[in-house]
Amino acid sequence: MDIGTLLGLLIGLGGILLGNAIEGGKISQITQPTAAMIVVGGTVGATMIQFPFRVFKHALKSIKIAFKEPPNHADKLIDEIVRYATAARKDGILALEPLAPKASDPLLARALMMAVDGADSAAMRDSLEASIGQMEEEGEDVAKVFEAMGGYAPTVGIIGAVLGLIQVMTNLSDIGKVGEGIATAFVATIYGVGLANIVALPLAGKLKMRTREVVAFKTLMLEGALAIQEGMNPKLVREKLTAMQPASEKKAAPAGAVGEETAAVAAA
Repeated sequence: MDIGTLLGLLIGLGGILLGNAIEGGKISQITQPTAAMIVVGGTVGATMIQFPFRVFKHALKSIKIAFKEPPNHADKLIDEIVRYATAARKDGILALEPLAPKASDPLLARALMMAVDGADSAAMRDSLEASIGQMEEEGEDVAKVFEAMGGYAPTVGIIGAVLGLIQVMTNLSDIGKVGEGIATAFVATIYGVGLANIVALPLAGKLKMRTREVVAFKTLMLEGALAIQEGMNPKLVREKLTAMQPASEKKAAPAGAVGEETAAVAAA
């Protein structure tokens, strides 16, 4: 569970409700099922019009990604690639043929098999970068769905408020209920702005970050496979991939470790 997403959502909603209570408001005053139906229904409908249904459905399924802590496995991935590099260095590139299908990621398995089959580095890079680019584009499309929701929700909230005011204006004969009716009408605006700025837009930002993390790992696999194909020394492979490791996963090296590692690579 990504504690940041959950905690942020709780703090955002809790702060609004607490502020409302401090001002003397009641939860019942901002609990309007009709306003919620207008805002959520209108926002979802507008978003579905903008995007193909498969993209919209994929976006809904991707919500769970924002609440899951991404696995910190860069070190394990680098270790795995270095093992393949060591095997290829010791027994030749064909030694990877039985190992490639067991790779931890389908893209890595594909990259290793391309190296085993003798594909040149340019063809490997073009093919694998195309696959990575497609993954990145799909992730961007998912984020755009929530960005679109964040744009539509406040406007739909205003529509809900106007609809509520229309009903108030048709009952001006009962002056005692006019103020209450106006207050109720503006609840839709609160829902629209809240849905956009506490849910939709933050989700879009989080999913963009997740996509960048996935692309970074796939790029590690690509560069590792290319290094193996070139016959690079396993120690140099490790250094190269460690330098490309996402900053969020890099561990502080102990004093003197960097110098020792550099000397070892130079001597290799």
